[in-house]
Formats: sequence, structure tokens, C-alpha cells
Amino acid sequence: MSDFNERPGSQRPGPAGQRQMTPESRRRLVTVAIIVFIVGVLFIPSLFQHKTVRTVSYSSLLADIKGQKVVSASINNSTGVITGQLSNGANYSTNGPSPAISSEIDLLRSNNVTVTFTNPSSFAATFLPYLLWIGIFAGFMIFASRQARGQMNGMMAVGRSRAKQFSQDRQRITFADVAGYLGVKQEISEVVDFLKSPARFREIGALIPKGLLLVGPPGTGKTMFARAVAGEAGVPFFSVSGSDFMEMFVGVGASRVRDLFNTARKQSPAIVFIDEIDSIGRKRGAGLGGGHDEREQTLNQMLSEMDGFDQNEGVVVIAATNRPDVLDPALLRPGRFDRQIVVPLPDLDERLPILQVHTRGKPVDPGVDLQLVARGTPGMSGADLANLVNEAALHAARRRGATITMQDFESARDRVMMGQERDTMVLKDEERTRIAYHESGHALLAYVLDKTDPLHKLTIIPRGMALGVTMTLPEEDRHIMSREHLEDSLCMRMGGRVAELLVYGDLSTGAADDLQRNTDLARKMVREWGMSKELGPMAWGSNNQVFLGEDLMHTRDYSDHTSKTIDDEVERILREQEARAIEVLTLHRHGLDALTQALLEHETLDGEEAARVIDEAFGEPVHPRQTKTVSSLNGSSTPAPAPAPEPTAAPAPAAVEPAGAPAPRSSALPPPALPSV
Repeated sequence: MSDFNERPGSQRPGPAGQRQMTPESRRRLVTVAIIVFIVGVLFIPSLFQHKTVRTVSYSSLLADIKGQKVVSASINNSTGVITGQLSNGANYSTNGPSPAISSEIDLLRSNNVTVTFTNPSSFAATFLPYLLWIGIFAGFMIFASRQARGQMNGMMAVGRSRAKQFSQDRQRITFADVAGYLGVKQEISEVVDFLKSPARFREIGALIPKGLLLVGPPGTGKTMFARAVAGEAGVPFFSVSGSDFMEMFVGVGASRVRDLFNTARKQSPAIVFIDEIDSIGRKRGAGLGGGHDEREQTLNQMLSEMDGFDQNEGVVVIAATNRPDVLDPALLRPGRFDRQIVVPLPDLDERLPILQVHTRGKPVDPGVDLQLVARGTPGMSGADLANLVNEAALHAARRRGATITMQDFESARDRVMMGQERDTMVLKDEERTRIAYHESGHALLAYVLDKTDPLHKLTIIPRGMALGVTMTLPEEDRHIMSREHLEDSLCMRMGGRVAELLVYGDLSTGAADDLQRNTDLARKMVREWGMSKELGPMAWGSNNQVFLGEDLMHTRDYSDHTSKTIDDEVERILREQEARAIEVLTLHRHGLDALTQALLEHETLDGEEAARVIDEAFGEPVHPRQTKTVSSLNGSSTPAPAPAPEPTAAPAPAAVEPAGAPAPRSSALPPPALPSV
């Protein structure tokens, strides 16, 4: 919150975004209105008296009439006052008899005087100017009063809750609309049973948890789970974000918390859903992110409201966060948010029904294998999968297709994971060939090594920040990884760097991301997973980011000697896998050249095509028993194809020599020398 100086009489923004007048401005406006009213009352009557009138006696008027000096005469029937105009243009006024004498009227007419009779003016006509100004002043005062009342109402509304209530008249969301997550549904269904039949729980003496904390990465459907609970139970659902409680005025958040829970109690049984509760539920007095009076008062009020619930009130609080580690311990104790439900990223068995839900009602081609799409989306949340289906539909619409095909899903996944295809990028032949060798090195090792994931696709079409991509798809989700699998992964990522080293004898910047990922993985193997002979069964955690003040004092928990040993072990692992990659690629050099040639020709190859090229160049199946599976862009995983029956030994493909590219080395040359391990 920033401090600022406000000039007297300036206007401040109101709660609804309108400009509000300060008390000083209102006083000035009222003063000016009173002055204008007084001036109008004093000077308006004089505006109607714009003619000069001469008062004469009645006898003089009769003499002027006889002398034919009178042009007109207006006789007031009530007062007898006669007014008119003389022949010289002057106006006159005199008091005559009331009622007027008929002989005198005949005298006026005989001397060619225009005679008119007037009735007395009404009260409204007399005081109409005054009434007009009084009405204007009264209207102004009413307007000023309403403005002041609106400001007071706005000030009082600051403390009201901003929660949105979703009534059951709208489209209901039930557990059937949430695919997968059977364990989460089973655990959260107890809340639905309690809201539907609370008496059954009271009879046996069971107490339902007052607060449920949904913990999981963004996009996993925590909000949808809360709405599904409300839809299944058929009770009012109040949704509010944690940031809606925060204001610049201390105490407003606590007032909104009280108003929210009071409203929920009146409509109980009900569900209160607080999204991103970590914005107000951070640890108190933790330094960074703490010490905020408004946040702490809001948190204290929420703790009081939850702890003060009557056991039979029928109000359940559901909160969601992706940072449970920053929450105050008082929120997580029994009696408040005493049950935490983890909503993780969906695994392979859950991604398939999620894709089926999001493709429901869309014209999906019968040849689309959603199982393969689910395999190709590890680590994606439910929101990511919904975005993937939408991108596939957009791609089908752009190509004016009638259905969404497998190619649309492939393009959508490439766009989501790797970025938009860079059609405007023009690569030189030398760069294009080097990229092809780089990706072929990755792909060949992914196919040849036993513990790597099945090869799915390799391409040299630039996408996003990548100039080429080699993609592997796991056959199933892994929850633990063996050391052999980790070493094969390190070796596979070394394939691009080693392929360039074998072919060109030097290196490029294309392996920067591979080296970074390999270094991080090797460091975890040594420091966290105990996969080092030198260090043995010891582990040290990684340096986490600082989110709380207490993390500022985090220090390294190992000595400088151990740090040097860790660095040496990381270097040893990486050099061993680099030597292993050189050995494998040297053995399959013909396959590397043939795969590069095919990639330069087609730009994109699937796993089945790449496996066939490698086997033909090797002269026999790399995996004789077909123990290695590969993926096809048009179907699911299949065993590696056997080579053609003839010829028995495929001849070496012609060397690729694009214009401007250096001549690649012969496969008969020994591998480059490596530093000793």
C-alpha cells in the first residue's frame, strides 16, 4: 500500500469506480447554491418590471379621454385599477371605481379608446418565479443528499462479502462431469453424504470434517471438485477467492469473512469454497509474505469463524491451494482444515477418460487413438488436456476438415509442448544438416538402448525455441525410476552432442538444453538419490526457492570437501555416458547417416519409420526378439519392425553433402579421443 497526500476538495474514487466528493467540496457547492438562490429571489421580480408607468388621478384620466389623448385602457374588475397607454406613448395607472361605471366605459369607447377587462392574477402566477427557484434549490439539495447517502452506503458495503452464490437453477456439475480421480471422489463423497443426511452421522456420533483442503498443481480441477460436491449435495454454493478479502483498509477482510459465514449459516446446509487460500492463510510472523496487519486480521477472523462452528450447523468449508507449505499451522489443525485431499496430475489411466470427456460432442475421426494421445501427454493437467483438445479442433477448422483427425492432435500437442511452427525461419543447408545429425543421434540411441522410452517422432522443423525435436513416449506412467533407466536417459540426451562430434569433429551450441538437463539429473542422482559409490547412502536436499522469511537462513548442510566430491561424481557420470554414446553411435554409424538422410528428405519421421531405417542400415534387427516398441503417428505402439528379407546387408547410404556443409567423417574413423575418467 502506497501513501499519498490528498489535496483539500479533491475527489476520491468510490467503491463502484465513481468519483466521490469530499465534505469540503460538498460545503462549497451548497454555499454557492444558496448565494445563487438569494440573488435570484431579489432580482427576478425586477426583470418583469421593464416598463415605466406614470400614476395619474382619475379626473385627469377622464380629461385626457375627452381630449382624445388616451389610446388604450385595461380595467381590473376586482380592484378597479385602470392601466393603459397615452397617445404620446407613456404608460399610465390610476385607481378607478369598482365596479366600473358604465357611462365612463361608454365615454372611453366613444373617444376611440381600446378597452379591455382583466381578472385578478392568481397566486401561482404571482409567485411562479419564486416557486421555480425554490424547486430548483430543493432538487439540488435532494441530489446532494442522495450523493452523501450513496457514499455512506458504499462505505458500509466495503465490509460485505464478495462471494458469488451459484444456485441450483443453473447447470449442475456432478461427479460424472469430473473424469478420473476415483480416490479423490471416494474421499470427498463423505462430505456429500453428510450434507444429504446429516442425521445419520449425528446418530452414530461421527463428526464430519469442518474444512477440506484441496491440494494440487494448477489446472487439476480443484474448483470443479468443489462445485461437483455442491451439485451432488444440492446445496447452496458460495465461491470466493482469497484475494477478495484483502483491501487497503485494515479490518475490511475480517468484516467480509464474518459476512460470508453469516450468509452461509442462514442458508445451511451450504458449502463455502475459498480458492487460493494461501493469499490470506500464510504463516504469521514469518518475515517475507507475513507481518501484514490486514492479512493477519483476516486470517484470525477465519480461524475464529471455523473454530466457532456449531457441530450441527451444516456448513462445510472447502479451500484450494497449490502451496500448502506456506499455510499457517493453525489452519491445518484438527477442527479447521483437518483433512487434506491431494489432487495430483492425472496419470495415464486418468488422462484417457479426461480426454473422452473433453472430446464428447466433437466430430472426432474414428481413427483417432485417444490412448496414444494420453500416452503422449505425461505431466499434463486436466486444463492442459482441455486446451489440447481445443487446439486440435482449431487446427481442424483451419484446414477446413470435417472431423478432428490424429494429425490434428499431433499438431496440437506439438504447438502446446514446443510452440508454434516457425515457417518463416530459413536455415542454411549446413545448419539444417547439422540439426538432422543432432536429432538422429538422439533418435538412434532412444531406439538402440534398452531402458529408454519408445521412440515416437523426430523432426527438424523449427518450433518455438527449438530447431529440432526428438520425442519419446512412455508406455506407462513411472512412479520410480531405476538407475539403468536414468543412465540410458543421460546417454540418449548425449546423442545429439556426440553425433555432431563424430560427424564434424567439433561442437555447436545446439546441445545447451541437453547438457543442462543432464547435469541437473546427474546432480540429483548423486546428491538426492544416493547413486554414487564415493558418497554412498547419503542425501542432501536441493536448494529450494525462498518463499518465507524462515528460508532466508537456509545454509548448505555439507562441507566443501563433500561439495567437491559431488562435483567429481557428477562429472564422472556424465563422462561415462558420453563415452557410452560415442561407442553406440560409432557401432551404428551407418544407421546415423541413413536416418539423417531420411530426415533431411522427409523432415519428420515417426518411430516406426526411424526403427526400420536403423535396422536396414545395421543389416539385422537391433532388437531380434522385438523387445523394443516404437510409436507411429497414425497408430498405437508396435514392436520394432524387422528389416526387409533382402539384401542381407544393406549398403552404406551415400554421404550427405549439402552445399556449404563440411564433408562428414567416414564411419571407419576411430571415435574422437576423450579425457580420462
